[in-house]
Amino acid sequence: MSVWLDEWPSLINNTMSNLYQSLSHSKWNCKYHVIFVPKRRKSVLYGKIRKELAKIFHELAQQKESKIIEGSLSKDHVHMCIEIPPKYAVSSVLGFLKGKSAIAIARIQGRERNYTGAHFWARGYAVSTIGFDEEIIKKYIREQEEADGNEFGQVKIN
Repeated sequence: MSVWLDEWPSLINNTMSNLYQSLSHSKWNCKYHVIFVPKRRKSVLYGKIRKELAKIFHELAQQKESKIIEGSLSKDHVHMCIEIPPKYAVSSVLGFLKGKSAIAIARIQGRERNYTGAHFWARGYAVSTIGFDEEIIKKYIREQEEADGNEFGQVKIN
C-alpha cells in the first residue's frame, strides 16, 4: 500500500495525537512504572484499606493532572503504571500520592484530627521510565499476584 505525499501530514498528526498528550507548548508521553511499600513491609494492605486505596490513588493522581494506567495493590507493596505530565517532577507527584493517601488511610482507620500520615508508607520508591515497552510492563503488573504467590488476592488500581 503506497501513501501519497499529500497524505503524510494527516497520517503523522493522527499518530502524534494518539500517542502523545499536549500542553500549551509541548507534546508528551511520560509514563513510569512505580513500586512502593508500607513501612517495614507490613502486610497491612488488607480489606477496607485496599479497596479504598484504588479510588484514593485515582483521585489524587487527577489532582496532579496524572493518570494511573495500570496498577495493583499486593499484600505488601504497590505497583503502578502512571502517566505524569512533564511539568511535574516524578518525585513531587509520588510524594503527594504517598502523603495524601497516608492521611486518607489514617482517616479510614478512625483518626480524624491532626494526623499527618507520616507513619504508613516507607521512605522512597522504585521508578523506571516506560518507553515503547508499555504492554510488557502492564502485563508484568497484572501478573504480580502469581509471581508473589499472594493467597489473599490483589486489588486492581485501574
